[in-house]
Amino acid sequence: MIVQSLLGEFQYEAENTRKLLSAIPDSALSYKPAEISWTTAQLASHIAEVYNWYLPTLHQNVFDMSAYKYDKGDITHAANILAKFEENVKNAKAALETATDESMFENWKMVMGGTDPIFPEMPRIQVVRGFLFNHLYHHRGELVVYLRASGNKVPGLYGPTADDKR
Repeated sequence: MIVQSLLGEFQYEAENTRKLLSAIPDSALSYKPAEISWTTAQLASHIAEVYNWYLPTLHQNVFDMSAYKYDKGDITHAANILAKFEENVKNAKAALETATDESMFENWKMVMGGTDPIFPEMPRIQVVRGFLFNHLYHHRGELVVYLRASGNKVPGLYGPTADDKR
């Protein structure tokens, strides 16, 4: 029941992520709101990458970020970022579909080369909600601001936006 519930939210929110990534024009990819900020391309690529974390999060009890490798591909075109998202979301869905309710209560931790956790060890369900779902929603919110600030339309994720009324 837990995995099925998570899967329902996952599918709904993956569609929202798809809408948002599809709204990025190539002309906005180099925009960043401040010197210390990521560019739109970097932020969008990170959003796509979060879906790549599902397999190690759902099927390993320890995620060693020092051993983690990810090829984000060519992020100079929005279509490439969207394609990477599609690849990652397909794999993430499969990882979630093969998880078990029982595994959601197993402890999970992230390390950076040793055994000391980067943040406190916690039940996997808490990691799914915080590290995978909420983390993604946070970055999507940033991307909405990037799009608006760079003069682009924002798609409705939870209802119409001001752009839909024009």
